[in-house]
Amino acid sequence: MTYRVLICEPSEIISTGLTEIIQKLPGFDVVSRLDTTEHLNERILTSDINILIINPLLLGYFERNQISQLSKEHPHLVVIALVTNLMDPSWLKSFHGTIEVNDSRLSITNKLNEIVQSNGKQEKVSDDIELSKREIDVLVAVAKGMMNKEIADQMNISIHTVISHRKNITKKTGIKSVAGLTVYAMINGLIEN
Repeated sequence: MTYRVLICEPSEIISTGLTEIIQKLPGFDVVSRLDTTEHLNERILTSDINILIINPLLLGYFERNQISQLSKEHPHLVVIALVTNLMDPSWLKSFHGTIEVNDSRLSITNKLNEIVQSNGKQEKVSDDIELSKREIDVLVAVAKGMMNKEIADQMNISIHTVISHRKNITKKTGIKSVAGLTVYAMINGLIEN
């Protein structure tokens, strides 16, 4: 399957550079670029877009719900934030993932592949999640690819306690997949991209 990508970014330098990186990836095709959101819905429909990479600044702070609306109108659409400035992490939670303007080619490749492998179905999380210190430690370990036994050994706790923490993390965040938890940890600054 080829993923058809629309980039919505006002900077021609950034959108051209990102296009050049994505076009070299197998299974991805940048079919359209916009510098405003004016014809966004129309372009998504007419170009049969699978992935929208958009600069959240184009939406404006008070139009956060536009991403939720896009997801409702186009359930197959994966929406990725193209972060060019420091942003409120709670705002970025409404996206399926993020690409930062200073990400390397390899990082962009890995992020896109991870997001499409999870079919962009990362579970949405609420803004008022409070994980305990130990749950955060377990989340970071999971995001780093550690198995339950490795986490238990490193933290000097039982494997049953690790499983209990993981259940609590899933219950609080609503995220079930390791990939989703990894993205959540990155978005919230718990691990580096």
